Amino acid sequence: MTVQQEAPAGGSGGAGEPLEVWIDQDLCTGDGICVQYAPEVFELDIDGLAYVKSPEDELLVEAGATTPVPLPLLQDVVDSARECPGDCIHVRRVSDRVEVYGPDAE
Repeated sequence: MTVQQEAPAGGSGGAGEPLEVWIDQDLCTGDGICVQYAPEVFELDIDGLAYVKSPEDELLVEAGATTPVPLPLLQDVVDSARECPGDCIHVRRVSDRVEVYGPDAE
């Protein structure tokens, strides 16, 4: 599988376009692979499931909570989505909410 180094251009936008990530806790297996790749973005909570963190390092436990993907961490977040055994990490463009990495990416 080829992993793109930048957000794909599927219409408007392209490289450097803002992305956000969220985790579907219903599918999370709690393996913590995402935390190993990008501890600045992901964290395991006391329930054993992974969640995203805000830019201020606050754990976001609301269902469907999203956080921005910092450009320097894009590859780590993409690797997290690719390696996740639960296929529960979704990365999408902020502008149109189209998933660009993760189980629903085209």
